[in-house]
Amino acid sequence: MKSKKICIFNWSGGKDSTLALHYVLQDPTIEIRYLVTTVTEQYNRVSMHGVREALLIAQAESIGIPLYQIRLGEMPTMEAYDEVMLYHLEKFKEEGITHSIFGDIFLEDLRLYRERKLAEVGLHAIFPLWKQNTNALIADFLAFGYKTIIVCTQQNLAYICGEVIAPKLIAGLPAGVDPCGENGEYHTFAFAGPIFRKEIAFTLGEKVYRTYNTPNSSGNDFNSTDSNTDVSGFWYIDLIN
Repeated sequence: MKSKKICIFNWSGGKDSTLALHYVLQDPTIEIRYLVTTVTEQYNRVSMHGVREALLIAQAESIGIPLYQIRLGEMPTMEAYDEVMLYHLEKFKEEGITHSIFGDIFLEDLRLYRERKLAEVGLHAIFPLWKQNTNALIADFLAFGYKTIIVCTQQNLAYICGEVIAPKLIAGLPAGVDPCGENGEYHTFAFAGPIFRKEIAFTLGEKVYRTYNTPNSSGNDFNSTDSNTDVSGFWYIDLIN
């Protein structure tokens, strides 16, 4: 019998996190201690996705794994982000955590960044979805019976913000848009399916447009206010619990 990997699971609340968690929960060598999510302090919302903290808590309660929130300021520098994350990674290490699980699929620089930061405290990374075909992943996600709603999109995809993902929507995405939004084209909130004990109820609120300064030299999905930046626009739909 292999020794168990004691893990944290980096939980965004979206479909890729959900599918990755679906798979690792079937692995008897993996024990998940926490769902770990970064939350923007000023707004009590999931970083980047913009989902309310109350819905994040509802997800964790429905899944049945303790939620561990890492609170961040709005648009932290990479230095500030790294400092906060190092503090929490060291805490996890002290608790006996050995591995950190991510839902990333093919962003090489992001994977290397994550592995490097974990190595600084002696932790290891697991990527259950790595290098899998994204058309196949979204098809599997839907075939398993999961439901997810698009909560954030790049400015050119405003028309799908607030839509529940279905095969027809994926088939109609513009050329160059990854089916799983792996390049940051869109983010989602998963609310029903096999890992959830009950469906998470919500209503649709206001749709808003926001702009951010984002690094133009890397594919990292972390917020930053570094000087080498571009301005990016995103549409958000508010989900109200």
